[in-house]
Amino acid sequence: MTHEINQIDEINEISEPNAGVPSLGDLLGTAAAQAVPVVRAIPDVALAHPTPCAEYDVKALVNHLFHVVVEFRELAAKKPADFTSTPDRVGAGDDWRDGFAEATARLVEAWSQPGAEDGTTGAMELPARTVGCLVLLDLTVHIWDLARATGQEYRPHPAGTGVLSTLADTVAEMAPTARQMGMFAEPLPAPKDANTFDRLLTETGRDPHWTPTGR
Repeated sequence: MTHEINQIDEINEISEPNAGVPSLGDLLGTAAAQAVPVVRAIPDVALAHPTPCAEYDVKALVNHLFHVVVEFRELAAKKPADFTSTPDRVGAGDDWRDGFAEATARLVEAWSQPGAEDGTTGAMELPARTVGCLVLLDLTVHIWDLARATGQEYRPHPAGTGVLSTLADTVAEMAPTARQMGMFAEPLPAPKDANTFDRLLTETGRDPHWTPTGR
């Protein structure tokens, strides 16, 4: 128990946002603008395809990401989130693509509210900015997962938007403790020609050259 508390304390030491740092609302808005078209373009015939996340096929990963988006909206408002089960929103009807777009827009709105980045939130009482960066990470790397699994092109907006630099900092600061807690996969070696996004993928245990049929 003491070991787990020390791990949480290490995460809590991540610095609060400073002046000039892009707001989470802006960063999530940038990520969402690229995420929604990828999800909208997923054909029903691809829902059973494997993804770079070995434990998820496309349908399961969409359901997971959808649930993350919904629950992290609650965390922005300092309300409790429930990750005990993942609803099958994809299987509930044909409007899941529109539902994801609406949920993502509400996520951006929630993290754009005054005070959303202040204080702590969630069961572990992590800094709110850190929590928001975690959903930004999911909305970036899991969208890449879905794009790769369904034959779509996906590259995040240039580093000038702040998304990649923010995520690089988040992963670098949280990775050792997050891996011990099972939140991140073990890193993979980065290719010699790796760019900023490729390095982010490898740091989160992904192969930038992954294909559905393997290497």
